[in-house]
Amino acid sequence: MLTTDQKGAIAELAIAHAAAELGVGVFKALTDGERYDLIFDFRPQLLRVQCKWASLRDGAVVVCCYSCRRNPTRMIVRTYTEDEIDAIAVYCRDTEACYLIPPQLFMGRRHVYLRVTASRNNQHRGINRAEEFALDARLRALVGP
Repeated sequence: MLTTDQKGAIAELAIAHAAAELGVGVFKALTDGERYDLIFDFRPQLLRVQCKWASLRDGAVVVCCYSCRRNPTRMIVRTYTEDEIDAIAVYCRDTEACYLIPPQLFMGRRHVYLRVTASRNNQHRGINRAEEFALDARLRALVGP
């Protein structure tokens, strides 16, 4: 069983690999304490990216859009804001795919669900289809021709 740190490291590596294969410059901070894990360089635009490991549950990739840490008295849970990061990149081992989620989808939310299979009630409105957030397609759109 992998630890949380191991899962995070695997996710970062998978996401960095996918971005680098598309010709995107990938940078990692030398110090800890920032809300983002990687920086993507689109020359001249930079994108601050928080990397996440996600799991497939009930036909959806479940992305946790928060961080947790413990202080002496309680657990502190913080969601991400547009001021801190520009996107959340996700690696899901179950689908063997990476996804890129824009701020308007994760701001103020603890979870984002990316639907891989059709919902059981055939709902279509308000569904985030996983293929629409595929990392390679989203990065290609940012890189350009």
